[in-house]
Amino acid sequence: MTGGGDDAADFRSYYGKPVLNRPTWKTPDVPAYFFSGGMAGASAVLAEFAAATGRPALCRVARLGAAGGALAGAVLLVHDLGRPSRFLNMLRMVKFTSPLSVGSWILAPFSGLAAVAAASEMSGIAPGLGRAAGVGAAVLGGPMTTYTAVLISNTAVPAWHEAHRDLPVVFAASAVAAGGALGLVGAGAPENGPAARLAVAGAAAELAASRVMERKLGELGTRYTTGRAGRWRQASRLLTATGAVGALFGRRRRAVAVASGLAVLAGSLATRFAVFHAGMASAADPRDTVVRQRQRLDDREHAEGAKIG
Repeated sequence: MTGGGDDAADFRSYYGKPVLNRPTWKTPDVPAYFFSGGMAGASAVLAEFAAATGRPALCRVARLGAAGGALAGAVLLVHDLGRPSRFLNMLRMVKFTSPLSVGSWILAPFSGLAAVAAASEMSGIAPGLGRAAGVGAAVLGGPMTTYTAVLISNTAVPAWHEAHRDLPVVFAASAVAAGGALGLVGAGAPENGPAARLAVAGAAAELAASRVMERKLGELGTRYTTGRAGRWRQASRLLTATGAVGALFGRRRRAVAVASGLAVLAGSLATRFAVFHAGMASAADPRDTVVRQRQRLDDREHAEGAKIG
């Protein structure tokens, strides 16, 4: 690395390679996995609310969404890992200091509970067991919406790591929007009110939280607004905002409700692709790592100087 200052510096590493190794995760497997798991978690919570308030059609859609999202997430994860044994190996022990280990132990029981609840809902067999399984899935629903954000923000990738306080909020809000949107698509007007409100609230929170995150990241926030990530982010904002407006004002019209729900779902998926590609771009550029390291060193020196003074 050469140059006379941060602005003029020529950031290079040995043999022209990035400072960090880019994650080897596949696309679309991993961003789709982020989406499906979050949507499943929010759907499990919505299913219990629907069951408790006497909305059988909404409950059925949400139970299927929870089970289907969990199954899709497991398939996508195993495909990214290359073979099922690698996922099973992560279940050999629980390591509370590892987000990957904790996440595996959230996904595995959630998937089983959601599947039992959905099977009971559709077949009518063992309703008591199905309801108990649904409650268990709902308890794990919250962690399902956020653990993938915790996982990626625990890496050294600057655009993810520096957003460790905000990414879980973005993912949770986006998952809530997706869970509500799925209910909006599958349930009719007599029962889709809670789903519409959930979709609108989640969409508004996701749009606001993303703005806050990008602003707090400063220059690093441009990873989310430029290049491939930026294009996904623009699509996400347009789809999410359009779908939320439709859900707010047109949920009683079936065609509008379905179109709005699909738009919010697509926006939630686009958010995960935006975050994924922002991290990949950040890992590939040595400036993101070096500048942050310099800032930390400068802050530490100033803090130590203030103590001495």
